Amino acid sequence: MSNALTLPVNPALGSIEEYVATVNRMPRWDAEQEHELALRFRDESDLEAARLLVMGNLRFVVHIAKGYLGYGLPLPDLIQEGNIGLMKAVKRYDPEVGVRLVSFAVHWIRAEIHEFIIQNWRIVKVATTKAQRKLFFNLRKFKPRLGWFTHDEATAVADELGVDVDTVYEMESRLSQQDMAFDQPVDADADEKDVSAPVHYLQQDNADPAALLEDNDWGEHKQQRLLAAIEQLDDRSRDIVTSRWLSEQKLTLHDLAARYKVSAERIRQLENTAMKRLKTSLAA
Repeated sequence: MSNALTLPVNPALGSIEEYVATVNRMPRWDAEQEHELALRFRDESDLEAARLLVMGNLRFVVHIAKGYLGYGLPLPDLIQEGNIGLMKAVKRYDPEVGVRLVSFAVHWIRAEIHEFIIQNWRIVKVATTKAQRKLFFNLRKFKPRLGWFTHDEATAVADELGVDVDTVYEMESRLSQQDMAFDQPVDADADEKDVSAPVHYLQQDNADPAALLEDNDWGEHKQQRLLAAIEQLDDRSRDIVTSRWLSEQKLTLHDLAARYKVSAERIRQLENTAMKRLKTSLAA
């Protein structure tokens, strides 16, 4: 291995300015050197080769991360997430494909930065679906002017990005708001479309107190009916059903056959008969 593939310095751990200056001074591998390092990592699991590949491309992560400063998050955090994406790209990089690492790594770097921004841009996550994520990172560049989208503008954005017009309006509303209480009260005169507190768009299907109470009452009712139906069985049938289905340590057909000194097939027949009687009682 040639000496050209060694790094003379390590990244400074001081200010972000020192870090950027340090990574910009690091040597950049040419195609042949990069190919050699990637082969060492792929074929020999050479971690030093992987480290050199990462270190030689850190400046590229800085360049991408600076493009996301408009979201109000610290540059060091953006760079850190981008570096994670770069490391993931190095792990998956195939030097035989004929594509430079930096071109392959763009997707992984941006993906990590995107996920970090969505998770941290607001207290409440504003983009959860694929369509919302697409709008989150593209909506501002489609703004031809200050103010809200007109119907024609919203329709054009929806067509361009392949999403519903309603999704465009919803995301525009979310992006225009500041962090707020989950159930922030709304002015009685406010239009329903202007309601943007998280409680109005974060849905949980099983969170309705009335529905939960109804389900709980109905569950208790069914349980009481089941217990009453079991009590109507003869002692042996009740024991078989309880031992097979209701006990913490359920018994097998052979266990019960040994207990009652009959065949396992006979226990199965008694169990089926008892279950049919229970179903009839519960259906009445």
